[in-house]
Amino acid sequence: MTGSNSSRGVSRTGLAAIAVFAAFALLPVAAAAMGDTFIVFFTIRVMVFAIAAVSLSLILGQGAMVSFGHAAYLGLGAYAVGILAEHGIWDVTVSLPVVLLTCGLFAAVTGAISLKTRGVYFIMITLAFGQMAYYTATSLSAYGGDDGLTMWGRTEVFGFAPLGDRTSFYYVVLACLLGVYLLARMIVASRFGRVLKGAKQSEMRLRAVGIDPYPYRLAAYVIAGMMAGLAGALLANAAEFVSPAYMSWHRSGELIVMVVLGGLGSLLGAIVGAASFLVLEELLSHITEHWRLLFGPFLILVVLFGRGGITGLLGKGGRND
Repeated sequence: MTGSNSSRGVSRTGLAAIAVFAAFALLPVAAAAMGDTFIVFFTIRVMVFAIAAVSLSLILGQGAMVSFGHAAYLGLGAYAVGILAEHGIWDVTVSLPVVLLTCGLFAAVTGAISLKTRGVYFIMITLAFGQMAYYTATSLSAYGGDDGLTMWGRTEVFGFAPLGDRTSFYYVVLACLLGVYLLARMIVASRFGRVLKGAKQSEMRLRAVGIDPYPYRLAAYVIAGMMAGLAGALLANAAEFVSPAYMSWHRSGELIVMVVLGGLGSLLGAIVGAASFLVLEELLSHITEHWRLLFGPFLILVVLFGRGGITGLLGKGGRND
């Protein structure tokens, strides 16, 4: 009976994921029919932040690693692309490896130190590393400093510019989101993911059976950092602009809110949370510039009464999807 329930749960999650990605895939067609190009640009932004939210959900929801510096990887990915473009290097075969290597190394070094701590100490040390990255970016006067860095185009592929077309770029971002989501699901369903969840529940028991969770946590932290770096690279291309604000602690806080809003422990929930957060921000900001005063009570109600976030309320998102 338990197995049957589990099977139905997985099936519901799969159907919900198919519905979400089908909606993303069909949106440009609907936007073209309505003659509204803003929807496409806005949804690109939603999908970019959904990638970052999924990467955070991997370590927060599965491994209970509350990183308050996760936006640093978003900024590092964006700056890697922007700085290479400033020096005339536009090809994805160069920029993508640089983005992944930069974010991976930063995550490996900072994660090796941060993961020696727990609880509030982990939160504070990740915040400190994130702010270090932020202030480093603001001090890069050669690349705009506080004012940011403008990109005069988008990343190329072997000398061609397929990302110059908004619709083509939209589907590239969608493919990246789908790839990141499927990779995260594979990780969660693997022995690696089970170790992460086991460490979240009881690290002492895990050590008692001879498994040291530290290298698993560090590997997950590095993978999450590289995923967020990919989101940063896409964000830089979407806006054709790079700013230190991408890596501020406020942005890290927003990513945490997206994960919690969608459903802590649900990868699909991270996507739903990112979309919900940005849609509410867009709608409420038209009502008042102090839109967070309206958003705050909504978030509190979701947390109090919607166990499992929005996906929990809808009854669609499994907690380990």
